[in-house]
Amino acid sequence: MPTILGLETATNICSVALVKDGKLLAIRESLGVKEHSSALTGFIAEVFTEAGLTLHQMDAVAVSMGPGSYTGLRIGVSSAKGLCYALDKPFIAVDTLKSLSWQALQKCVELAKPTENVLFVPMLDARRMEVYTAVFDHNLQVLEPVNALVVTEEAFSTFTRKEILYFGDGAAKCTSMLGANDKFTFWDEISLSGKAICMLAEKDFEKGNFADVAYCEPFYLKDFVAGKPRVKGLYQ
Repeated sequence: MPTILGLETATNICSVALVKDGKLLAIRESLGVKEHSSALTGFIAEVFTEAGLTLHQMDAVAVSMGPGSYTGLRIGVSSAKGLCYALDKPFIAVDTLKSLSWQALQKCVELAKPTENVLFVPMLDARRMEVYTAVFDHNLQVLEPVNALVVTEEAFSTFTRKEILYFGDGAAKCTSMLGANDKFTFWDEISLSGKAICMLAEKDFEKGNFADVAYCEPFYLKDFVAGKPRVKGLYQ
């Protein structure tokens, strides 16, 4: 089994994990806003120090590829690419929403909750009543691809006779629309983590599913729109 470094920077969470043989060796996480650029390099150094390994001893670098924050994704992907170039290691791209669903699936396992009749709906905040979301089954197979959705009471109405777990930093605001329907269950303790990135990347490593370091780009879902700089006197 490989030793994989996992980077998660798609939202306000900055998380770095190191996994070997399917076991978590070390993890560092920060929930602070806009700390990615200052924290990421230090976190990487700390997890290797704690694990007693060097950068050269890892087998691959995996990174959360989006959707998510434009700036956060750029920082994570650029850092992962830099390590892969410098150390000649494989680059593994992981779907951010799938990794969030993996976290929810593990929670089901911990609670001994049957999942055959459960759908996993991760939600990342995209402002107002819009979220970045997708639908996964209990095998983390995609039933509805990633999309930017304005949540209404009719959302996910095509999935009948299924319990729907929804979670992520965009989920809480949707309870006003979905909470009255007893087939929806909101889990507020599920969050993104570098550990999930590593665990999902293990299968890609075994299959040789590596991304092209030169050409692979983050999945933003929406185009980046720059706001006006907040510099006094620059705009009248």
